[in-house]
Order: sequence, then structure tokens, then C-alpha cells
Amino acid sequence: MAKKATKKEIEAIKKIFIERYSDAVTELHYSNLYELLISVMLSAQCTDKRVNIITPALFEKYPSPKELAIANLDEVKALINSCSFFNNKAKNLIKMAQSVMKDFDGTIPLDEKKLVTLAGVGQKTAHVVMIEYAQANLMAVDTHVFRVAHRLGLSNAKTAIGTEEELTTKFKTDLHILHQAMVLFGRYICKSQKPLCDEECFMGEFCKSREPFKPS
Repeated sequence: MAKKATKKEIEAIKKIFIERYSDAVTELHYSNLYELLISVMLSAQCTDKRVNIITPALFEKYPSPKELAIANLDEVKALINSCSFFNNKAKNLIKMAQSVMKDFDGTIPLDEKKLVTLAGVGQKTAHVVMIEYAQANLMAVDTHVFRVAHRLGLSNAKTAIGTEEELTTKFKTDLHILHQAMVLFGRYICKSQKPLCDEECFMGEFCKSREPFKPS
């Protein structure tokens, strides 16, 4: 268990992240809310790079929920089969589109309570979508955010949800920027294996541990 960051350290970490990543956005490629939601759904346990390779053909064949709602399951699977858990993701994509057509008149709802009623959309996915598309003051915790939060002593929670709650309480504001900052910092600098501590890290003075840290 890493040593906890002090209130002064938390404020300093927040300030540095915001200064460094104020303009950061997701690395997923999308042109509307429908495409963003699909991309985020596919990105679960799959890299953004892989998702960006998959989605152009998917979006071309199913440009809106209307087409996806009546899609052939095997055809959707074939388009996303290089993505992890593609069988379940294909089923959820079609069910999601069917619910959007039936319950929301074909429009993706930009509301957390409504988003999580869609197949394959949990709290983290809903938060990521709302952070990116509406700059909502929300936190979402993936493996990168979890690892960074624990290495910097911002959280000792064992789960992603617990870590999200701690980060939300400690940071309070600018959560959309801080989420993107921690994702990118964790992805490219504070990596799970061989973090760039001596080469590129600008958070060294706040680091409490080099453990890989994964949510339970």
C-alpha cells in the first residue's frame, strides 16, 4: 500500500496535470456521439490504436443506430474480430442500437442514468463518453488512471470504483482534464512495466511506489 499524498501534494499534482494536459482529448477517432460511444465500448480491454483500425469499416457499414439495430450479428463480429471479447461486444453493440431506437428515438442520450441502461455500457463507459463529449466534471478509472492514482498516493482503494470516488473527492473540479491527463501520463510515461521514471517523468517528487497496481 502506497503512502498517501498530503493535501498540499494533491493540489500540486492537480495543478501540474492541468497545466500539462489542459487540451488533452481521447485518442479514439470519432465524428459524433454515436461513433464515440461505440469506440469507447470497443476500447474495453483493447487498445485505442486497435479500435481506430476497426471502426472506419464499422461506421461505414452502420453509420447510425438505425442501421446497427438491424445488423447481422455475424457481420458485426467479422468487422470487429481483431478486438478483445468481440463476440460479446458485437451482441452489445446491436442491443445498444436497438435500445437507442426503441427508447430514445434514435438519439444517443447524453445522460449517465440513461446511458447505463444501454447494453454494454457501464458507469466507466458512460463517464468516459460524457467527459470527452461534454467535458462533464466526472472521473473515470481505467487501468492507467488506477495505476497513476496509486503510485502518486492519491488512492489506496482496491477497486476502480473506489479509486474513482477518492479521486472525485480529492480533486473536486476539472475532473475531465484530470481524467485525460492521468490516462495519457499512465499510457506513455508512468507505464505498468518499465515506467520512464528517469527519462520523462515530471511527477517524480510525488511518486510513492513503482508497483504496477491493478484493480481487483
